[in-house]
Amino acid sequence: MEAAALHSLLLSLRVALCATVLVVAIGLPLAWLLARRRFPGRELLDTALMLPLVLPPTVTGYYLVLLLGRHGWLGRWIHAWSGWNLLFTWQAAVLASFVVALPLLVKTARAAFESVDERLMEMAATLGHSEWSATRRVLLPLARRGILAGTALAFARAMGEFGATLMVAGNIPGRTDTMPLAIYGAVSSGSWVTAHVLVLVMTLSSGLFLYLASKASRRWM
Repeated sequence: MEAAALHSLLLSLRVALCATVLVVAIGLPLAWLLARRRFPGRELLDTALMLPLVLPPTVTGYYLVLLLGRHGWLGRWIHAWSGWNLLFTWQAAVLASFVVALPLLVKTARAAFESVDERLMEMAATLGHSEWSATRRVLLPLARRGILAGTALAFARAMGEFGATLMVAGNIPGRTDTMPLAIYGAVSSGSWVTAHVLVLVMTLSSGLFLYLASKASRRWM
């Protein structure tokens, strides 16, 4: 039981970290685009990005199955090209966590970008800074609180993801059983002692993360 709990915890951490890296790498440019640019379909893009916040996770997972299954819209080409099926792997859990966590970073980072006074960016431009330089030296530092908050929320959401992960990764012991899935499996099988241990480990690890994130935010701000 201890080995299984440790495996599920480490898998959850790996999935959450990988998903958070993807969220930051993709979400920040999207947040900047929505905050700093006006283009046709801008609010439609925002709506599409926010959908996982309001859809049931199983519905989000179902869309991912339709997209990435062996006979899915994209999955059939991946399978034909590489012979690899993404579903029921830990990478599928990363993808599910990424999709459901992405809106949290985009929303908070966009709000942080929009809160920065436009005149500061204009002053940087008059001093000879390019838009990229002004973004790096002015916009990102001033918006760092929102970015950090969004990153922490995204990690926490990825760590606790259940519904979409169950749809695309399954609950395969030793392979895709993240902590939420392992807890679900233990309760379903009536293994209450195992469930108690897993819930305690999940609660303590999540609480420790929130504590460290809070300390880091006070130090960096």
